[in-house]
Amino acid sequence: MRPSGDPGSGPGWHTGDGDEAAPRGLRALCSPTALTGGLTELAWFGAHVLMYPLGARMEQLRLDPSTRAGEQPPVARARLAVDPLAARTPVLLVHGLVDNRSVFAVMRRSLRRRGFAAVCSWNYSPLLTDVARGAADLGEHIERICEQTGHDRVHVVGHSLGGLIARYHVQRQGGDRRVDSLVTLGTPHRGSVLAHLAPTPLIRQLRPGSPVLEELEQPAPGCRTRVTALYSDLDQMVLPTRSGRCDHPDLGARNVLFRGVGHMSLPMHRGVLDEVATTLAGVREPGTTDAPVAAVA
Repeated sequence: MRPSGDPGSGPGWHTGDGDEAAPRGLRALCSPTALTGGLTELAWFGAHVLMYPLGARMEQLRLDPSTRAGEQPPVARARLAVDPLAARTPVLLVHGLVDNRSVFAVMRRSLRRRGFAAVCSWNYSPLLTDVARGAADLGEHIERICEQTGHDRVHVVGHSLGGLIARYHVQRQGGDRRVDSLVTLGTPHRGSVLAHLAPTPLIRQLRPGSPVLEELEQPAPGCRTRVTALYSDLDQMVLPTRSGRCDHPDLGARNVLFRGVGHMSLPMHRGVLDEVATTLAGVREPGTTDAPVAAVA
């Protein structure tokens, strides 16, 4: 991402708080940004298929004592200087449906290179049938991380269903006691119409208006977790794409629209990686909505 001083002066930026001005229909799908994003998505998907078997094993949390904020590039040091403790707070990455930790291979390396010393992924069961059950399991894993590291709080980054599981834990199971920041990537906060194509118990919970999603619309006063939702206008799995926004009034989430980034590309896209690192470092203010961000090579 290369934001200019004037939000309306650079390509991919304009004033406004969402995607009302986004081009519609066939013309949008045939735009250079969409075509480039689609080809990139295919490339990342192919690479992910090759890496998938390597992510089947559960990852153990490994602290890297050699990682110091002072050893990072100037840009990384500037981010972490806002909150020096951000580099020490454990970061937990949670994958999406029918996936595993391999989807975070690029993000894990990127966060460690930017000064985050404790980054790990969590594989939940591929046989999971209930968001609430997955959220409870996530809570148990977070407790183990806190015990191992001595930290009271963690950051969570969730891709797709992983973001919804984490949000459920934060909002409905008291997880805001442990989760400092939650960043979701392509998460169907309001469901996806594609969920009507599969009748499995878990996917039924991802349909718009499902009991689980209605439960997440209930009040959540006093929630202490800072929520940021990154979503894309080229997301092939979250339809309509605006369902990737988190607009719960009590969460005060910050929603960031990326243009031309596919669903599987989100955890690997350079601009998304930068946004995640900046958010976890405490640079971004919660409760605001950024102008759309164009995909960059």
